[in-house]
Order: sequence, then structure tokens, then C-alpha cells
Amino acid sequence: MSAEAVEQPGNPGPDLAPADARSTLRDALDGLRYGARSALSPRVLQGAAVEFGWMTTRLAMYPLGLVGGARTRADRLTLDGLTPAQRSLLVGDVRAAGTPILLCHGIVDNHTVFTLMRRHLARRGFTSIHTFSYSPLTLDVRTTAERLGEEIEILCKETGSDQVHLVGHSLGGLIARYYVQRLGGDERVHTCVTLGTPHQGTVAARLLPWPLVKQLRPDSDLMDELAEPAPDCGTRFVAFYSDVDQLIVPQRRARISHPDLTTRNIRVRGVGHLSLPFHGEVVHQITGVLSHLDEQAA
Repeated sequence: MSAEAVEQPGNPGPDLAPADARSTLRDALDGLRYGARSALSPRVLQGAAVEFGWMTTRLAMYPLGLVGGARTRADRLTLDGLTPAQRSLLVGDVRAAGTPILLCHGIVDNHTVFTLMRRHLARRGFTSIHTFSYSPLTLDVRTTAERLGEEIEILCKETGSDQVHLVGHSLGGLIARYYVQRLGGDERVHTCVTLGTPHQGTVAARLLPWPLVKQLRPDSDLMDELAEPAPDCGTRFVAFYSDVDQLIVPQRRARISHPDLTTRNIRVRGVGHLSLPFHGEVVHQITGVLSHLDEQAA
């Protein structure tokens, strides 16, 4: 994996001008060229096999997520029974270990997508891991982000913490970013991690007329709003994006490109969209990022 430089996004209006139309067509052609060029490469084929395996697992686990949300509470007064890694985080940085982590799943998904990540975070020593769920019939990113803010306020009140971390997969990352950037959530969110999130929209969203999917188009009002200035936003952003993501077209649109945001974009090679929350190296890097609260990477 490697960090990528941040680039300034475009800001097309809702009515496509000729230049914007050409840009959209160019993006679509870039995606098609990339797919044709790399579809049969060993790395992509391996990623596709892993993606298929995780998709099968997700289908088997999905019904479990309909029962209710998942919450982890492991508040401790002693170190008895803890592994060396857990002891290291709890002793070395109690604030990092106790900062609540809120996981936000993608569209048509539920909290079970974070099963492996929750287990890994708990093993690392994090003591307050929670999930935010929303209906697959959700029609608007903005209203869901407002509800996310309400959930965070409740979480802060229950835990006594002033700040939380957000980890969002796909649409969940966009909901998290909107809350942080547009609803004053930077006062509550220390770090916002996104996985395969269409931060600059995706050309693939043009294939479906569903209102929520329309918001994910590169020229949508939501994308225009996220491109607006965000002065003094203090939240640290980390965006993981895959070079073989099937839903973000072209894949570079999963990077955050905003001059006012403190952002680190990390490219993941050969990992499909659905596999990102399960990928061992991605999960490992997330635990490392959340273990260092004072680390800032522009």
C-alpha cells in the first residue's frame, strides 16, 4: 500500500456543460480501458476470487445483522486476562484505547460486515466499539448523516467521551464525511476512516435512477456541497481506495481531494470493493491509525 497525493476535485454544476460532459465521458472511457487492460491480470483474478468468497460469506452472515445492532463494551479496571497487545495500548495510551469507535456500513448491508474488524480492534485493546445502522431503503445522505450525529451525541453521553472515531465502508463513509464536514461533526470526530467511498462520485451511479444513487453521481448537488470550503475542520481523514474497485469508476474517485481537509489517501492493490472491511492489511492499518491520536498526515 502507498499514500497518494491529494488532488483538487472539479466542481461541475447540475447542468452538464460540454466540457463537463466530455469529462464524464473521459472518466467512463478511462474506467473501461482500465478494466479491459487489467481484467485478466493475476492480481485482479486473485482479487475477484477473494471478492467472491467474501460475497458468499456476507450472504450467509447478512440475516444475523437483521436481529439488531452490535455493540462491544469491554471497560476494565484491571489488566487481568489481557494479551500483551491489549496491555500495550491500555497502558501506553488510555485515551486512545477508550475513545469510542463507531462503524458505519454501506448501502444494502448491516453491521455484520465489520465482524472481523471488530474482533481485531478488540484484540488490539480498544474498549468501546459500536455500530451505526440505517435502512437499505434510505433515500438521502443528508438526513442519514443527521441521524448519525444524534447517535454520536448519545454515544458520547453514555461513554463520557468528548470525541469518537468513525469508520465507514462505501456509502457509510460518505455519510460520515457529510456529518463531519457539513454538520459540525468535526467537534466530535477525531478521525474519520473511509473504505471504498465515492468521495468524488462514481460514474457507475449513472446506471441507476434511485434517488440515493443519484447523489453519488460526480455532478450531483451532494458532490457540489462536499466540494465547498470547510475552513477549520479539525478531523483527521484517512481514505482507503482500491485499484480494482468495481463500484467506484474510475477508482481514483474514492480519494478525498479537498484543500481544507487533513487527509491521507491510501491505495490498496488487488482488493475488491466488498472485501475492504475484511482485508487483513487494511484492518491492521486502521488499528494503527486509531492507536496514534496525535498523528496528523497532510
